[in-house]
Amino acid sequence: MPKVKTKGGAKKRFKITGSGKIKRKHAYKSHKLGHKGTKQKRHLSKFVVVKKCDESNIKETLGLK
Repeated sequence: MPKVKTKGGAKKRFKITGSGKIKRKHAYKSHKLGHKGTKQKRHLSKFVVVKKCDESNIKETLGLK
């Protein structure tokens, strides 16, 4: 049985926390920031935990399942 490969895009975008949750960054923070407010940009720069319904798909792409 061959090994399960990790998807390169998922490897770059997701991190596993110590408790096993998956965290990700927000979208819309890479360019066209001139019209966005300071508060919006500040909130977009933080990490957020992935929703429970998406965890199984992400773990599969990371090769954890």
